[in-house]
Amino acid sequence: PLFFLFLAFYVITVVGNLGLITLIGLNSHLHIPMYFFLFNLSFIDFSYSTALTPKMLMGFVSKKNIISYEGCMTQLFFFCFFVISECYILSAMAYDRYVAICKPLLYTVMMSPQVCLLLLLGVYGMGVFGAVTHMGNIIVLTFCADNRVNHYMCDILPLLELSCNSSYINLLVVFIAVTIGIGVPIVTIFTSYGFIISSTLHIKSTKGKSKAFSTCSSHVIVVSLFFGSGAFMYLKPPSILPLDQGKVSSIFYSAVVPMLNPLIYSLRNKDVKFALRKSLSRKMFS
Repeated sequence: PLFFLFLAFYVITVVGNLGLITLIGLNSHLHIPMYFFLFNLSFIDFSYSTALTPKMLMGFVSKKNIISYEGCMTQLFFFCFFVISECYILSAMAYDRYVAICKPLLYTVMMSPQVCLLLLLGVYGMGVFGAVTHMGNIIVLTFCADNRVNHYMCDILPLLELSCNSSYINLLVVFIAVTIGIGVPIVTIFTSYGFIISSTLHIKSTKGKSKAFSTCSSHVIVVSLFFGSGAFMYLKPPSILPLDQGKVSSIFYSAVVPMLNPLIYSLRNKDVKFALRKSLSRKMFS
């Protein structure tokens, strides 16, 4: 039953995210900064779901659920890289919404192709930095006992629990690295939305306020789901390893959130729905 449940999750994730990537790529009216970042969000969701879910599906049906040390470290690296990149791409999207609503006359200058490219380089640069930090913290450890990872993937906290020589310093490094990986984007997002709310309250027309809030609603939902589940897993005192509760939280942000993101942006976005109808009608006509 678990195999078919998570297989369904993965199929919807792949179809939804690759479909959104294709839709944005084929429709020229979606070639603007907002959808440039959404394109990369879909790529990241597809990638880190692919780094985890196929191995988990194999574990459900195989007699021995085994992963090599090299495979475990590879999975850990790509998991950290894509999750941290997602944190920063969501903060870049919040900044884009801030510029669009609070400084509309300067939008084309402040969100030029060069600026968008620099923001994207920053997103993936922080992903590499975070992944290397966590890898360096784990790779120096010695693993002993029965080498049984208390998780469905090679996550940071289960590997620290399995190590014979992990110390308070290792836990502290994890806590600090995760705080930077999650904390900095959260501050950016809250600051952006603080300015957005302040600017929106000064709009006199009800229609204008409604349009501003609807522009941000999809992003707010995605941010709440992703950061809420991630913070529950990692932003706790270093002395606490909430592995049993953390498994449920990990499943939510590693399997459920990547599946929901394209659905949220598709169902709540008029431009995406228009592009989808246009592409389908063009396909039927041909």
